[in-house]
Amino acid sequence: MIRAEDSRAEPKPSAPRANGFGIEGRRLPRLKGVISQHWHFALLGLVFGVLYAPVLKSLAADWVDDPDYGYGFLVPVFAAYALWSSRRRWRSPKFKPSSVGLPVILCGIAMLVVGSLGAELFLSRSSLLVILAGSVLYLFGGTVLGGTAFPLAYLVFMIPLPSIVYNQLTFPLQLLASRLAASGLDIAQVPALREGNMLILPNETLEVIEACSGIRSLMSLVALAIAYGYLAERRLWVRIALAALMVPIAVLSNAFRVFGAGALTYLLGPEWAHGFFHLFSGWLIFMTALLCMLLAHWVMKRGAVFLEKKANA
Repeated sequence: MIRAEDSRAEPKPSAPRANGFGIEGRRLPRLKGVISQHWHFALLGLVFGVLYAPVLKSLAADWVDDPDYGYGFLVPVFAAYALWSSRRRWRSPKFKPSSVGLPVILCGIAMLVVGSLGAELFLSRSSLLVILAGSVLYLFGGTVLGGTAFPLAYLVFMIPLPSIVYNQLTFPLQLLASRLAASGLDIAQVPALREGNMLILPNETLEVIEACSGIRSLMSLVALAIAYGYLAERRLWVRIALAALMVPIAVLSNAFRVFGAGALTYLLGPEWAHGFFHLFSGWLIFMTALLCMLLAHWVMKRGAVFLEKKANA
């Protein structure tokens, strides 16, 4: 007689059930560990968002409304790219947080408070960079701060200049542009009389207003030259020289634009100083300045290679 096998087998272990925190809550301790280790990041982010929401809103409004700073939207984008591209310099498993960063953060908060109470936009906006630098120093240490110094410093171009500095720059640039343009018209034998920032022609009087002072192209070209030097050049002295050269290039380009407007007004009529030509000439001069920057970089690069070969010979 064959006995039937005992149907009572040992129960197989049931598969672990998943819940909202992982398998049987096994990931819950890990999640708690992450939160306990990085709570200060979340706290700083929350404080940062609460403090700077109005500041960032007004800053973005200036980028939209003020043509002089329309490039401001691109500055944080490039800074983020530069930060990511240089991650090998600051990504280190051995961070050394520094308590020195805490006074820097407090200084930035004080700048924000004073700027908000005194309605000084530049001070309150600049405090953003101070708090960012202090936070990096406090959380990660001086080595990481050094590795992120360029992206943080580049953010200064997104902040409009204070009114007192802006006004001190624009009027001398207006006078310089009109003076250089008048000299060019004299060489071209175009009758013109300069009075301050005005060019008096036989058929029209042209005024070099603030918008034509060249400050817009000056700021944008310097910011662009620094970004270009960072991407295309490894020699520090060439990067500095490119940024410095953009100042005379921008000034001369704007003066040539005023000269062209005066010459065409005298030869073809006053309508050539306004409307489409005025806008088109701005873009044309801007592109010419960019070509001058590329040419200057090519010359400096060739010169640097020649000097290196001569030094190694």
